[in-house]
Parts: sequence; C-alpha cells; structure tokens
Amino acid sequence: MKQILVIGDTHIPDRAENVPRIIRDYLERGKPWIIVVFTGDVTGEPVLNWIKSLGKELYIVRGNMDYLPLPRTQVFDFEGFKIGIHHGDGFYPRGDTGKLSSIASKLEVNILISGHTHSDFIKIGTTGKELLLNPGSLTGVWGGAGGSFTPSFMVLEITGKMILIRTLKLTGGNLIEKTTTAKFIDGRWILE
Repeated sequence: MKQILVIGDTHIPDRAENVPRIIRDYLERGKPWIIVVFTGDVTGEPVLNWIKSLGKELYIVRGNMDYLPLPRTQVFDFEGFKIGIHHGDGFYPRGDTGKLSSIASKLEVNILISGHTHSDFIKIGTTGKELLLNPGSLTGVWGGAGGSFTPSFMVLEITGKMILIRTLKLTGGNLIEKTTTAKFIDGRWILE
C-alpha cells in the first residue's frame, strides 16, 4: 500500500513550540513515508530538517510566513494522478473553492493540496474535475482567520482511481480518525 503523508502549518517556533508528542510518535512510526507533502508555513529550519527525515520524497511549498528558500508551487505524478501543492494564500476568503479550483486548473492537476486555513477540509472543486484537500495545522495553532485549533493531518492511500483519505485529529489527548473515499470516475470526483 502506497501512502502519502500530508501535513502543514506548523508555525514553529513563532506560534508553537513543537508538534504534539502523540502526533510526532505516529509520524515517526510511519517512517519512511513514500511521499511527504508539506503545505507551507514550516517557519523554522530545524522543523524543516525533521520533516525531511520523515519520508523518501518531500514536496513542500512556501507559506506566507516562510522565509526559507522554498518553491511557491509543486506538481508531481503519483499512481496515475497529477498532484499540485499551493499554500492557499494570496486570496480571500481563505479556502475559497473557486480560487483553489482556478489554481488547480492553472497547474493542470487532478488533486490540489493546500494549507493556510488551519482547518482541514476535503472538497470537490467547481468543475468537479479537481479534488481539493487541506490537512489543517499539524500543531493546531491559530491562523489569520482563526482555524480549528485542533492539530490535524492526512494520510492518503491511492489504489487505482480511488483515494482513501484518512484525516487524523488530536482530540482529548487521542488521535481520532475519519475516513473519506474519493473516486475519480469519467474525469470527475465523487466523495463517499
């Protein structure tokens, strides 16, 4: 089974001291992840080095709070899907489906992974041809528009034209998992 770890918005050390221990242990146990995607706002080089140690391949973008030499967008192919990454800043409101769909279209991707909202979401874009994913904030810190204040991340398992999306949230000292299935049928996404 090929898994992609999707994380973002740590904001260490500017807004958080560290990734919560239970999450850090979970991510360490999964090493080496096939691919690690980071949606931006890592903000500190020590955290960047730790993120690099988690997987075989790392795709990371620069967030609006990053001053590290990171790309603005990334695109990669995986198991028949073209996946794009963009922090999700530069427009209002944060997480706007139309704006994210436009970015997906410009990048010519089936899946766009973004951050910036500090709240996780799974959406189908405006044309139905793009799947929009946001893992939320790995540390659960506040963002410019609030956020969920709940640490969260995603693990994607891709099999054929189906993606199992596991969203994990730290709630009451436990990692709670919610599973969503996305199917790509006749060029359009369906969520189950």
